[in-house]
Amino acid sequence: MSAPERVIATEETLRWIERLREKHGALLFYQSGGCCEGSAPLCNPLEGYYVGRRDIRLGEIGGCPFYIREDQFEYWRHTQLIIDVVEGGSNGFSLEAPEGISFHTRSRVFSDAESVALAAAGEPPRGG
Repeated sequence: MSAPERVIATEETLRWIERLREKHGALLFYQSGGCCEGSAPLCNPLEGYYVGRRDIRLGEIGGCPFYIREDQFEYWRHTQLIIDVVEGGSNGFSLEAPEGISFHTRSRVFSDAESVALAAAGEPPRGG
C-alpha cells in the first residue's frame, strides 16, 4: 500500500483555489494553530511568505504547498486533513475572506494500514 496524502481538498476547495490564484498569483496554505483564525487553514500569497524551520510541509492542495507548525503536526499526525469551503468570511487574515467563504479543516483518522504506510514513507519535510 502506498502512503496516503496527509492533506487533500474537496472539489469546491480546488475551484476556489483556482479563482484565488487567478486574482493573487501563486498561493501557500498554512494550517493555523488557533491564535487568530481558530484552526482554519490560512491562504496566503506564496511570494514573501516566510516558512520557518519548525514548519512541516504536509503536501499540496490544488498545486499549492500546505504547511503546518511542528506542534500542530504532532497533534494531528494520525489524521488526514481535508480542506473544505464553508459559507461566511473568515476574520480577514486569509485571502478568501473578502469572497464570503472560508476554508475549513476537517479530518479523518488514518487506518492501521495507512499508518504503517506513512511510517514507512518517513517524516514529511520541514520548511525554512
